[in-house]
Amino acid sequence: MSDAAAPAEQPAKRGGKQGLILGLALALAGAGAGFSSVYFGLIGVQPAPESHSDNAKKDTSKPMEKIAFVPLDPVIISLGPGSANKHLRFSAQLEVAPEHENDVAQMMPRILDILNGYLRAVHVRDLEEPSALIRLRAQMLRRVQVVTGPDHVRDLLVTEFVLN
Repeated sequence: MSDAAAPAEQPAKRGGKQGLILGLALALAGAGAGFSSVYFGLIGVQPAPESHSDNAKKDTSKPMEKIAFVPLDPVIISLGPGSANKHLRFSAQLEVAPEHENDVAQMMPRILDILNGYLRAVHVRDLEEPSALIRLRAQMLRRVQVVTGPDHVRDLLVTEFVLN
């Protein structure tokens, strides 16, 4: 009878308040550490940008250099039979210094010949890659600079690169 009359032992309850207090203390410690690391410069944070009206007062930019653009005639390259696409349509402009504009324009047949030869030699799978344009642009610029001289052409700007 003593077994039946004795109250059933209840498992000891864990204090819910202790966990809450511990979590709150850790959150405050983390917030304090984050604030102090930003405040003392341990974590680099860029200052907020100044308002537009403040920038108008402090215009420290230098004027743009004089540049000229020499357009290239569009080039259409037929792709091989193993490709899902049939043609590549390519056009670009050459960024040059104004004093070299006529010199580069006179070299246009040679430049187009170099670009035609290069684009025909590139594998179709290289043309179809999403990141191919960056690599192709650098290769074409280098070839144009070899033809025109290193100081004549600053950059090659691709205006059209369409596979269809």
